[in-house]
Amino acid sequence: MASRSGTTAVVRLLQEWLPRQRWFAAKGGGEPVLTLTAVLPLRDGEVRVAVHLVTAEVDGRSATYQLPLTFRRHEVAELSGAAVGTVEDDGGRVFVYDAPHDPAFVTAWLEVVARQARLASTDDHLAAVATGELQPGTPPPDTGRPCRVLGGEQSNTSIIVSGEGDPNPLIIKVFRVLQPGANPDVAVTSVLTGAGCRHVPRLTGWIDGEWVDALGERALGHLASVSEFLPEGEDAWRSACVAVQQGRSFAAEAEGIGAATAAVHAALADNLSTRPSDGRTLHDLADHLQERLSWAVEAVPELTPHAEGAREMIGAVRGLTETPRLQRVHGDLHLGQVLDAGKRGWLLLDFEGEPLRPLADRNRPDLVHRDLAGMLRSFDYAARHTVLGLGPDDPRHAWADAWVEEACATFLSGYAAGSGHDPGEARALLRALELDKALYEVVYESRNRPTWVELPLGAVRRLLTQTAAA
Repeated sequence: MASRSGTTAVVRLLQEWLPRQRWFAAKGGGEPVLTLTAVLPLRDGEVRVAVHLVTAEVDGRSATYQLPLTFRRHEVAELSGAAVGTVEDDGGRVFVYDAPHDPAFVTAWLEVVARQARLASTDDHLAAVATGELQPGTPPPDTGRPCRVLGGEQSNTSIIVSGEGDPNPLIIKVFRVLQPGANPDVAVTSVLTGAGCRHVPRLTGWIDGEWVDALGERALGHLASVSEFLPEGEDAWRSACVAVQQGRSFAAEAEGIGAATAAVHAALADNLSTRPSDGRTLHDLADHLQERLSWAVEAVPELTPHAEGAREMIGAVRGLTETPRLQRVHGDLHLGQVLDAGKRGWLLLDFEGEPLRPLADRNRPDLVHRDLAGMLRSFDYAARHTVLGLGPDDPRHAWADAWVEEACATFLSGYAAGSGHDPGEARALLRALELDKALYEVVYESRNRPTWVELPLGAVRRLLTQTAAA
């Protein structure tokens, strides 16, 4: 499979397989044109393991994907759900699998981190390098333990590495869409780990990468991260959904999440650069909101009737006089990114930021209100997805309304108590960022989960109605 003809056969397989993956970024576009950028060999022998970097061009736009693959002479029933297809070589039929599901890849990948090894493409025409790194003061991870891919991942692939009674379970995150620059899930979590912040999982290590991007330019970034895994933790999304379905308040939990968010924001401000904002900040934000609106309306024409009201809200942002300080934030905070870790409290996960935003934007200082708006939208989702399809007079709608209002209020009060700043004082700014998030959600749902698109569409209507009445 190292031959050029064998490589061509693999690319043909990926041509069909790649667009079906949940993390493929160009859903809804035309047929992708794939170009193999590099192959990084991890292991040879009976099971060959290699990381493929592939450029996919769709409708004139390109993205680089990381596709680890394993090649086996015999079909493995346990890997049937990860099958990419089969190819032929001089030795006969070869079964190709999506490698994060294969223990052979997981062991080899962890060894790169543990040994801080360096991998390089063996083809002069396909240049790439990967290097394992350890968080300072962290022992090398154990390799060869049982593993499983975590379900529900949207933009990457996460692998749980843990044996029975394992005192040090880990989670490997394989970044699927590669962009030049430091991935904030590594850069930010590394700083928080070093600062001893107890409200984030501790980072163990990561894999740096160097590759040729879609434009033929040399790019530097991250290929994967390795962090502690908390198997007994329960994510806040599930807890909130259960509370809604049981008719139970979520106020205490929401308040605790608010306090944990404030603590993480404080640690980020203390350990990473901050800068004052000014009128230009709000002007740039308004420009971004206008771009988001235009993008969303073009992608989902059902938003057209709300465009004028949204433009009025955006105009109001330009007239604000309060300019909060800018700092690093989570960037994509919602209930699914928060874990109840028992005595350790609430933990914030996945600092990668909003997947569709350019990496350079996600690495810039931002408003803490963006994280707050994301959580407010998440409370809305948790309650209202339970009443999708019910008639407008069903009393469960009223319960969902009341649940959302209480959860949002107590989250903000918990944040205010933890930070010493009441985010409600910047309500117009917060509402505008909620609209920004809701517009993103409308596009996401229309592309990935059309039966849910009414959730963010309803939020857009409510936010514009509230603004008009204010």
